[in-house]
Amino acid sequence: MTTRYEPNRAELEELLAEWGEPRYRAQQVWEALYTARLPLADATALPRALRDRIAAELPEALTVVTEQTAADGMTSKWLWAGHDGAQVETVLMRYPDRATVCVSSQAGCAMGCTFCATGQEGFERHLTAGEIVEQVLRAAHASPQRVGNVVYMGMGEPLANYEPVWESVERLHHDVGISARRITVSTVGVVPGIRRLAAEDLPVTLAVSLHAPTDDAREALVPLNRRYPIAEVLDAAAEFAGAKGRRVTFEYACIAGVNDTRPQAEALGRLLGAFPGAGGAHVNLIPLNPTGEFGGEAPAPLRLSDFASRLRAHGVTATIRKNRGTDIDAACGQLRSRVAMPRVVRPSDTMAP
Repeated sequence: MTTRYEPNRAELEELLAEWGEPRYRAQQVWEALYTARLPLADATALPRALRDRIAAELPEALTVVTEQTAADGMTSKWLWAGHDGAQVETVLMRYPDRATVCVSSQAGCAMGCTFCATGQEGFERHLTAGEIVEQVLRAAHASPQRVGNVVYMGMGEPLANYEPVWESVERLHHDVGISARRITVSTVGVVPGIRRLAAEDLPVTLAVSLHAPTDDAREALVPLNRRYPIAEVLDAAAEFAGAKGRRVTFEYACIAGVNDTRPQAEALGRLLGAFPGAGGAHVNLIPLNPTGEFGGEAPAPLRLSDFASRLRAHGVTATIRKNRGTDIDAACGQLRSRVAMPRVVRPSDTMAP
């Protein structure tokens, strides 16, 4: 059995033809689910009998385990379970005139970044393109504001699950109507994946999780740095910037006494000050969010401001992120499954090299 958001348009048309539905019904279903972004129950232009059959034969892939809303009233998080019990989280961030969805690309993560709750949990399996698209659309169902931005910054390393992730990017752009420039793919530095992104047609935004200006310091935080050191990561990011004419964002989780010193700020400024491409480099400074198995803390606000100022003195655009949803563990680095459920292991679920 396939699930509701897994078939592409041609596959949906073929399926409905097998059901004996007239050709125009497939267009109506597609427009309801993707263009209008409606829950199936609200697609009242469709006959009730057809909606019932879709619900039965094309069920949603993800079941809500928990749903939480932060104290700000504008940040929501869902913990979902797949058909096999694998769990992922999705975050909806609403603003007065727009909304952003942060999606997961894997259940768990194999990258092992020391300060990240998902990395502390380990890797379970890849998500399918349909499971990724479903996260966006079901979050959109809950948002009064129209979802216009998607960030692949939830659980998992997107470029370790490249084909399903890129298929979901194409579907979000072509079918759901989200501008490619408002889709951000984040990576901890999977160099071959960055180079593949550079060759794709859609000009998505690239965010690279850097977190330190030197290989020694980065290896202590990001084990993948041993395989793809900073110089290789920056070279691939420069290739992307040149191919797309887009500024690359470098994510930097700021940890007090670990990577927030003045010498490190100067080193990062020198490293990125000459980064090529339109607009140079943009550094997004992220105050560390607490996780259960990492004892670090965020720097004081004045120290963060000083760090940002030193980057700007080198010509690097620097911003300090205002973290949202920390009270429901929905902020950067906090996502992980938290509810014990039966698991069904699938032999095909292996980590991409």
